[in-house]
Amino acid sequence: MKLAAISVDVDEIGCYTQIHGLTPEPSAEFAIYDKAIPRLARLFDEEGIPATFFAIGEDLDRPEAAEALAKLHAAGHEIANHSFSHLYDLTRRDRRTIAREVEDGAAAIERAVGERPVGFRAPGYTISNAVFDVLRGLGVEYDSSVFPCPAYYGAKTAAIGWIRLRSRRSRSVVDDPWVLTAPADPYRVGRPYYRRGDGIRELPIGVTSAATGRLPFIGTSVVLAGPKGARHLTRLAATREVVSLELHGMDMADADQDGLRFLAPHQPDLRKTVAEKEAALRASIDELRRAGYTFVTCREAAERSLG
Repeated sequence: MKLAAISVDVDEIGCYTQIHGLTPEPSAEFAIYDKAIPRLARLFDEEGIPATFFAIGEDLDRPEAAEALAKLHAAGHEIANHSFSHLYDLTRRDRRTIAREVEDGAAAIERAVGERPVGFRAPGYTISNAVFDVLRGLGVEYDSSVFPCPAYYGAKTAAIGWIRLRSRRSRSVVDDPWVLTAPADPYRVGRPYYRRGDGIRELPIGVTSAATGRLPFIGTSVVLAGPKGARHLTRLAATREVVSLELHGMDMADADQDGLRFLAPHQPDLRKTVAEKEAALRASIDELRRAGYTFVTCREAAERSLG
């Protein structure tokens, strides 16, 4: 059976100001939880999709965020762990810090929704053998961080350099380039993590086929492509038995409606209205349905594809 898993990284606006080296705008601090997540919840409800939301633990100290996450869980969506404080340089921290970030993130989610998460996604998709060692030791069932995408890797490297030239400091870090050789289909992690082995399940971030250059099949590329381009990109990705479409809350944020105009010069997807973004996402979902995919959570995709 062909499976499609749609996930959402619930990165609040502070994560984006850290990426771009900007000063936060307090008035728009909670735009993702307060504006974008309700839109995504509506879209998934109308499309009948059980999604997976990767939440940051420290955001749940805010009662409104914890309540929003609990509602998503009650609606049948999976809630997974995106670390406690979203340290972009998590892979460069000591083992104790890594373990604390994973464990505290899981504990915060369990307090909010009443169930311990079994999945993990690293901040900025940046993962390492040390992080996988911690995940395995803590009994995490699956990870979804590996992003074997040359185009994304190159763009991220260039963006960090450009921000530095502008005399700002980005918190983003570049992954080990060997990640580009990792499998693009679900696999059990070996050592090094970008090789197959007998470790925990890995559900890689979506890319198109190798023949098309492993282009990024993520929310940013889908919404920027528009409905027609989104359909084409989805067809290029739909050559795999398991398709993982990773979104961010930002993929349903609106610069004007949500007070994010200050981010628009730095965040290309904010130059699209929320209506345009929704149309592109629905086109991608429709194309996956036409191709015969069944929508499942990330946990189900990892379990059903890897046993």
